[in-house]
Amino acid sequence: MSTLVPLYVILPLATAFLIPIFGRLIKGFEKALLSLVLLFLTLLSVYILFNGIQEPIVYAVGGWEPVNDVPIGIHLVLDGLSVFILLITSLIGFLATFYAISYIKKYTAENNFYALLSLMIAGMNGVILTGDMFNLYVFLEIAVIASYALVAFGTEKQELEASFKYQILGGVASLFILFSIGMLYWKTQTLNMADISNILSGKDQDFFLLFTQVLLIAGFGLKAAMIPFHAWLPDAHSSAPSPISAMLSGVLIKAVGIYAILRLFFNLFMISYEISIVITVIGALSMVIGVFLAIGQWDLKRLLAYHSISQMGYVVIGVGMGMIIMVKGGNLSIASLAIAGGLFHLINHAVFKGLLFLNAGAIEYVTGTRNLKMLGGIAKDLPVTTSTSLGASLSISGIPPFNGFFSKLIIIIAAIKGQFYLLAILAVLVSIITLASFMKFQRYAFFNKKTFTRKVKEVPFTMCFSMIVLVILCLALSLLAIPGVREVVLTPAVDVIMRTTEYSSSIIGM
Repeated sequence: MSTLVPLYVILPLATAFLIPIFGRLIKGFEKALLSLVLLFLTLLSVYILFNGIQEPIVYAVGGWEPVNDVPIGIHLVLDGLSVFILLITSLIGFLATFYAISYIKKYTAENNFYALLSLMIAGMNGVILTGDMFNLYVFLEIAVIASYALVAFGTEKQELEASFKYQILGGVASLFILFSIGMLYWKTQTLNMADISNILSGKDQDFFLLFTQVLLIAGFGLKAAMIPFHAWLPDAHSSAPSPISAMLSGVLIKAVGIYAILRLFFNLFMISYEISIVITVIGALSMVIGVFLAIGQWDLKRLLAYHSISQMGYVVIGVGMGMIIMVKGGNLSIASLAIAGGLFHLINHAVFKGLLFLNAGAIEYVTGTRNLKMLGGIAKDLPVTTSTSLGASLSISGIPPFNGFFSKLIIIIAAIKGQFYLLAILAVLVSIITLASFMKFQRYAFFNKKTFTRKVKEVPFTMCFSMIVLVILCLALSLLAIPGVREVVLTPAVDVIMRTTEYSSSIIGM
């Protein structure tokens, strides 16, 4: 099984290398190859997930085995948490790629688009799998540099400005992360994450470690676009081609932001009360401020971008509540419930927000505008886009029986059980305002009086296919609320987070 682990990085990297060569010689090569690679990785993730991972699967890159129980090489580590995030990355990546087959024809240099997308996915998969701090930084840079280029892919003034802003703030985030890695190496004389965890487990939390953790929160908070580190996200997500907007919002901010925070603050450092409070407050601020920034927007993709900030706030407060309960020695079943709710909402957000960005792309594809004030009356002309966007809108607003309702409900129940009453109230209020925001979207985009005269028709098959699959998933993922299904998909990831010391012992003791 360990030999399958590097395929998540090797296949997208090889695809990014082959597309510029053979894409010029064979028509459609780039579309077919990347779609097949991502479909294979999605099926592989499903296979591994449903077969279960009892112990982390470790692949020693280059065959470098530990010397005197000290890991001297680079390791790729596949466990319940990483395969869960890899499934999200591969699935949304496949559907975005399939959608782009028709959508991207309006751009030139299709080969470059698919090569960059493949490179971004390789970087994200590397971040998810790596067991080495410096290689986490290297893979992170591969992913974000490709995303800078993809945001600017249209080469118009707006796209270039958004990409420049994204690069500047992304560079600041990378500087924070690299400086933190240097400080950890100075403290521990190792870059292996399991080895660092093993060394730090015998040390008290001092100012040095707290300062390092604050820098990491700032760095990965910028990558995840949490409040107050969110300035780049609305421009970047609204300017990028819609398949890339779906990838940025549905996958990238999770893989290089939220996932990294989960892995480092549960499996690398000892959980501290101060850091737990900081993370929870950032999540609450993102949830509340993001939705208020969204509701006043008339540019559809900017509206969706601000909702990404708000919805990721739900994920962060779920994780933050779990951290606080654990560090205070509270009821671990409540902590587990809070973290499970956060992870449940993580995959739900990838699906419904990815779908909403694809809906926005379909609307812009046929009408030429994203301005809600200039839309309306297209529901009959775009039945697939209308029905799928309605499903996604109900899901993000937390309306049953869609998946968003169940993940939000779990987070709210955990907040009440853990006596985080203010967070529970805020979560309910934000969900109500989210519903109001998406009622506005539905009304102005589809059901208002038509404000333009050009005849429109439904988007091509590949775009419809991706939207239909995602809206089906918006319903199907509700099954994760059922105990038997949850134990297969969510519980292994929650266990990795809850068992904070086992990540280290399973690798050091291999």
